[in-house]
Amino acid sequence: MTELSRAIADLKEKIRLCSVCFNITDVDPCRLCRDEKRAQNVLCVVEEPSHIMVIESSAPGVYRYHVLHGVINPIEGIGPDDIRIPELRIRIEREGITELIIATNPTIEGNTTAHYIAELTKPLNVQITRIASGVPVGGDIVYTDPLTIKSAIENRRTLSSE
Repeated sequence: MTELSRAIADLKEKIRLCSVCFNITDVDPCRLCRDEKRAQNVLCVVEEPSHIMVIESSAPGVYRYHVLHGVINPIEGIGPDDIRIPELRIRIEREGITELIIATNPTIEGNTTAHYIAELTKPLNVQITRIASGVPVGGDIVYTDPLTIKSAIENRRTLSSE
């Protein structure tokens, strides 16, 4: 049992937030921020550190990230200054970011946060893109909720023959 308690104590001592992207890490800056092969002018903005792993599983080694650690939620008293939005603006200016990929969840709070970031960064001349939402690959329209169907139709794209 002593080894387990020692391991937990070591973990608590070593784990911190990356000073650049606010991901959970044991080294600062984290390994993702130090990876020079990643796009240097694009940031993928996510709600939580666990969301990075999901994106990395589909596009490993492509993006750099900015973790908000939450979303704007006025009902719970969470405003833009309560999450890592001020730090995001500083990063955009300091690092010469030209595109933000907003990868917040397609919820009211996630959409509110995405729109707030888009408005905040408009004067910075940054391209803002939002991850798509809609019917999942392999999904069945019959079992899809009306909001998801609405989003899928509104965000449809041209089907090319290429």
